[in-house]
Amino acid sequence: MDLKLNADDLASCVSCGLCLPHCPTYRVSGEEAASPRGRIAAMRAVQEPNGVTDAAFFTSIDSCVQCRGCETACPSGVPFGSLMEATRSTLAAEGLITPRWQRLGYRVLGSHRLVLAGSRALAVAQRLGLVPARLGVPKLPLRNPKLVATGTEVWFAPGCVMDAWQRPVHAAALRVLAAMGAGVALPQGSGASCCGALHVHAGLTKQASLLAERTMAAFPGDAPILVDSAGCGAAMKEYGHLLGTPAAMAFGARVHDIHSWIADNAHRLGPARHHQGQIIVQDPCHLRHVQRCHLDVRRALAGFADIVELDDEGLCCGAGGAYSGLHPEVAGDIRARKLASIARATTQTGATVVTSANPGCAMHLSAAGVHVVHPVEVIDAALRGSNGR
Repeated sequence: MDLKLNADDLASCVSCGLCLPHCPTYRVSGEEAASPRGRIAAMRAVQEPNGVTDAAFFTSIDSCVQCRGCETACPSGVPFGSLMEATRSTLAAEGLITPRWQRLGYRVLGSHRLVLAGSRALAVAQRLGLVPARLGVPKLPLRNPKLVATGTEVWFAPGCVMDAWQRPVHAAALRVLAAMGAGVALPQGSGASCCGALHVHAGLTKQASLLAERTMAAFPGDAPILVDSAGCGAAMKEYGHLLGTPAAMAFGARVHDIHSWIADNAHRLGPARHHQGQIIVQDPCHLRHVQRCHLDVRRALAGFADIVELDDEGLCCGAGGAYSGLHPEVAGDIRARKLASIARATTQTGATVVTSANPGCAMHLSAAGVHVVHPVEVIDAALRGSNGR
């Protein structure tokens, strides 16, 4: 079967195995088929003339969290993320993965009104005790604060699920930007309601491309675009790869993780009115391995909190966008390793609060009882003189 993969990219993996300790699914299973080199070997076999797919191949591809930790560890620079995305795109186009019910769910994300309405309905159901705790759904707000544009220096991208479920984080981000004297523009209408990140993960390239085009149109001009969700920021930065156009490349260059922008403009921030103490930092995979700007979170938090590092070298927490919902058992096993690392950090330092710059990670860890806040909430609390923990 032709997976439409670049032959040179496939050949770049020399099966050295240096990626294995950094692959969460391999760490919990010990199976070669659940490792980056095992998945690439399977891609090669299927890509060969007369190569065929089978249940084992689908399982191998479907079980990948797409954390891309292997890319950071790989000395050969194997573009595993591109290979995985292309493979899933081909399989999804053939109707071999991502069943219809999943596609419907992803389609809903493109309609922000439906996302907000569904979230409010789910919030009401939670209050009535109709949502089982085992599903790990965080307590959703019945009402959300209104976001107000203040200028045109930078754009701010609210997104879809995060805007519906964690808008207080957005409100904190806008307060921090206001404290820096930055005028913030918000996209009008529904053009930027979803960036398409989850669609790319699911292999729904056509839908992702349409959402990317719509998102690009919602942020005209050349002002920086700030994103406080690591996964969304990573997807928007890679629009050039997704669409293959100069306009998409130029757009991606305008996208900044909000912590990078804050850190680069730290001189515009005032001093902390209330130091936030020790905070454990959890690096979202798409900040550490894709955007590769996780150190900017530490720069942004400097002076507002004392950073406590984890000892797991940034190993994935198991959230993986929709992964924890689709593969709860494996995601739980992966999360257990992260929880153990957090527990060790707490034992050594006494710190009990974790900060994470991605909504999926925050919700996945919170479902296990971890007290998680967003880095911009830490900065906002410090500037306002409150204990944001």
